[in-house]
Amino acid sequence: MANPNPPPPDAPQIEAEDGETAPACVMAFNANDPSGAGGLTADVTAITSAGAHALAVVTGAYVRDTAEIFDHISFDEEAVTEQARTALEDMPVSAIKVGFVGNPENISAIAEIASDYADVPLIAYMPNLSWWDEEAIDNYLDAFRELLLPQTTVLVGNHSSLWRWLLPDWAGDKSPSARDIAKAAAESGVPYTLVTGIPLPEQFIDNVLATPQAVLYSEKFERFEAVFAGAGDTLTAAITALLANGHNLQAATSEALTYLDHSLDAGFHPGMGNIVPDRLFWAQTDTDDTDDEDGEAANAEPDPSLPSFELPTNGTKH
Repeated sequence: MANPNPPPPDAPQIEAEDGETAPACVMAFNANDPSGAGGLTADVTAITSAGAHALAVVTGAYVRDTAEIFDHISFDEEAVTEQARTALEDMPVSAIKVGFVGNPENISAIAEIASDYADVPLIAYMPNLSWWDEEAIDNYLDAFRELLLPQTTVLVGNHSSLWRWLLPDWAGDKSPSARDIAKAAAESGVPYTLVTGIPLPEQFIDNVLATPQAVLYSEKFERFEAVFAGAGDTLTAAITALLANGHNLQAATSEALTYLDHSLDAGFHPGMGNIVPDRLFWAQTDTDDTDDEDGEAANAEPDPSLPSFELPTNGTKH
């Protein structure tokens, strides 16, 4: 539904000081990550890097460092709802990003909010939950599949995580393809799935945007000889912000993957654990590299050869 408290018809459009239209607003539902590796920290920095304005809704907090997650503390669903609806009644939101939200009650609250804004695309990221209690994982995944996937425009996740969740009884001789996973997601109403980290020979990994009928975009990268924390949130937040800024889905995927690759390449060790992506690599003041090939790639315009892409809304089929 439309904003329940829209501005009056004659209200002037908000503009930035330079006369340009203000950045698109992206709402991110995620947990706070005190290590800064992922969670809302990743969302805010990636959304800002992609030129959008982040509306960060805290759904809980991790107890973690850069090496591992020890626990998670969930917010009450009423607190999540009040945060989101207060912001939504004030600002028009162009896209919604959903990360790890802690419990089935918060999933239900977010699904209800999303159904009221069904014309806004919803991009959902499913992280690796192996650190969590097995019963809690099952309850969370069941609720996510039943309540949020039917409203999800693009589902993002690592190949192994999506495989174990969506195709637990897979019996093929080979691991499932991105299209196989997209078919399983489509059974719950998801039109597009981005499968990351698909193993390839010679230390490469593939990232594939697919529907049940076709592969829409793929790009492979050489595997880093390092372990990173927060890559999935970074990629998903960047895609969401690029879609909010008007990119078609294939161009947004391409640009977000390039952004993630540069963030990982510039990653750093803030603690004793894993490497954290430098999502603000572009803000470094090293002028010696401004004309090199990497700099040109990072600032390249979307490939005009990519076909135009009509992005569906998150309207539920159920």
